[in-house]
Amino acid sequence: MDRFPFPDDLIHAQQQWHNTYRALAAPRPRHATELRRRLIALSVRIHWHPFWSTPAGRLPAARVELRQRTTADRTQVAA
Repeated sequence: MDRFPFPDDLIHAQQQWHNTYRALAAPRPRHATELRRRLIALSVRIHWHPFWSTPAGRLPAARVELRQRTTADRTQVAA
């Protein structure tokens, strides 16, 4: 069972952030400016999400788990 009840939109935004970051980290990415802007917009959406105002979201471990969970989901899909 998951320790934190993350909303679906927050999980989706974090997954999009990882995907955008990977695309930007590729050698000679196409549309780098658009990717940077998207990464910034997603970062803002994640940082200011209302979940972080809840008791569970106030714990620093919640941000770490969100990143780990979305990265783990990506790894499982690739495997």
